[in-house]
Amino acid sequence: MKSSIRFSSGMLLLPLSLFLVTAGVAQTVTPLVQASLATGAISEVALIPQDSSSTATAHLDSAVAALAKGDKTTTTEELKTGIAGLEAEAERKPTSFKTKLLAQASKLKALLPLIPTGALGSGLLGKAVDLAKLASGGNKLEGLLAAGSLIGKGSQLTSSLSGIGSALSGLSGTSQSTSQSLLSKALSTVSKLDQGGLTAKAAEPAAKTQISSLLNLVKGVL
Repeated sequence: MKSSIRFSSGMLLLPLSLFLVTAGVAQTVTPLVQASLATGAISEVALIPQDSSSTATAHLDSAVAALAKGDKTTTTEELKTGIAGLEAEAERKPTSFKTKLLAQASKLKALLPLIPTGALGSGLLGKAVDLAKLASGGNKLEGLLAAGSLIGKGSQLTSSLSGIGSALSGLSGTSQSTSQSLLSKALSTVSKLDQGGLTAKAAEPAAKTQISSLLNLVKGVL
């Protein structure tokens, strides 16, 4: 009976000791896991590329949308933020579009005093924003061309080309048929640059030629 009691006590003590050990390990490991997760989260955020030019144009679009709703305060804030972003882009990634980009930023600044008075319509602001977006897109594209090989940069080029296409479509007086033709060809070609191998190599010369032609058209509009 005593032996049985001792055995039972041992059985009771074993799970208890395991529980205590497990609890201790859990307390030790949990902070480490939390720290690792926190560190991983920080690293992940740090690795996300921030395209300030895209952010700048997004603020400009928000300014137009706010003005259409009659929200003058938000329009002013968004426009100022967008202008600052354009100026920062021009200084950080200077190309032959730098002066054009800064000129468009200055034109947007000139519109700021008109917002509180109600003299600025969303249509006029929209056209000014499209010109600024056109200059920003041209600056980005020329920067990519100047960096060297375009292989593997298909998605970046597509994003810039799409932005230019959107801006051109909002501007009257531009040759829509010519611009659309150049854009379509360029978009079709740059999509091959991410495919790698001979396909990408064969597409690169044509992509550079088509993008250069489009940039000349953009400079003419600006």
